[in-house]
Amino acid sequence: MKKIGLAATAAVLFAYSSASFAQWAVFDAANFSQNLLTAARELQQIDNQIQQLQNEAQMLTNQGRNLTSLNYSALSQLLTTLASTNQLITQAQGLTFNVAQSQATFNRLYPSAYGAGTSNAQMVQDAQTRWQMSVQTLQTATQMQSQAAQNLLSDQGVLSHLVTQSQGAVGALQANQATNQLLALIARQAIQAQQLTVSQSRATALDEARAAADEAQAEQVRSRFIGSGPQYTPQPVSFYGN
Repeated sequence: MKKIGLAATAAVLFAYSSASFAQWAVFDAANFSQNLLTAARELQQIDNQIQQLQNEAQMLTNQGRNLTSLNYSALSQLLTTLASTNQLITQAQGLTFNVAQSQATFNRLYPSAYGAGTSNAQMVQDAQTRWQMSVQTLQTATQMQSQAAQNLLSDQGVLSHLVTQSQGAVGALQANQATNQLLALIARQAIQAQQLTVSQSRATALDEARAAADEAQAEQVRSRFIGSGPQYTPQPVSFYGN
């Protein structure tokens, strides 16, 4: 019985050893290497796809930033500042800025010459009106200058905010909006400069016109004083009885 058991055990061990040797002998190194390269290529493709998706996600993020609107607007403040100087022009006393009305008033109060039929009272009244208009236009020009000086203080605050917003812009839209508002500030200051020039030039022109009209009036008064009769001619006086 022992001989039979030993023989069976030996047969089993031999069969197991033969099977293990057979499995080791059929290992294909070339096929394994090819499979390994194929897996590496697939892994590289997956990595490339992941990188592409990350790039697209970053691109979408950047586009979102470029479309982000600027959470600051100086337009209302700029319009309010501009309205302050416009109101001074609208309320300006004296010669109006309306073209038709100012031309009619100018022709009446600033004639190049006074006719003989104009009364003295009318000339005196015109002179007083011209003087009042000169004073009022100078007052308007002074008010415009004072308002412009106040506007400069407001503009400094607007400029500081806009520069800060422009430097902190997260996208193209915010940068463009900040730049547009800076341009609006420059345009408002240019308009204000034109308003100052108009008011100052108006005051200068009226003062010069007043001087010319007063000269025409003085000429008429002098003509009336002298009259149209024979003028007195002084004669030399002799102290020797000749």
